Amino acid sequence: MKVLVIEDDERTASALRRGLEAEHYTVEVANDGIDGLWLATETGADVIVLDIMLPGLNGYVVCRELRERGIRTPILMLTAKGGEWDEAEGLDTGADDYLVKPFSFTVLLARVRALLRRAGDVPSPLAVGDVRIDPGARRTWRGDVEIELTSRQFEVLEYLVRRAGRVQSKREILDGVWPHDFDGDPNIVEVYIRRLRRAIDEPFGRRSIETVRGAGYRIVDDGGPG
Repeated sequence: MKVLVIEDDERTASALRRGLEAEHYTVEVANDGIDGLWLATETGADVIVLDIMLPGLNGYVVCRELRERGIRTPILMLTAKGGEWDEAEGLDTGADDYLVKPFSFTVLLARVRALLRRAGDVPSPLAVGDVRIDPGARRTWRGDVEIELTSRQFEVLEYLVRRAGRVQSKREILDGVWPHDFDGDPNIVEVYIRRLRRAIDEPFGRRSIETVRGAGYRIVDDGGPG
């Protein structure tokens, strides 16, 4: 899922990027209304977090222009302003929701998830051979057998499945799955790879998660029924 953050305050934009990426969203940031409008139009997003007080074009103008161009991406407006008139103007220009600064990141995240649900943008199931995952329901199968994984095990597996066939280093997996402020032992990745193998490979006599010596790990279709 991709979130476009259009926010001119660098500290706020950086905090939003870190927080959303920790929740496994892909994040793109624009620091003014002109760049934000271009990115929203040309590269697209699943949801837009849009500040109102922006240089170049303000958030009202960006929102109105997107709607006039027929772009229906859900928009969550952020502003330091308050009051019912500001909220009404934001919604009248085509925004889907409105959040006043300062805000709780937990609330913003819940609003983003709600907008995605409302838009019906549910992650599609993914498969590599007969290993299947459902990111929305966080469920895993090997063939017809459902496999119970912990939350972190599932996140590591999802990371590999989304990059099937490509070698991912320990650092890439760590950066893609663990929180950005994680300062523990990078070898924790090895621990989770072993646990995943015990869960989805060994009971089935299979080997879909490969180690590439000196490089990292990858998941492949090992030729099983699918």
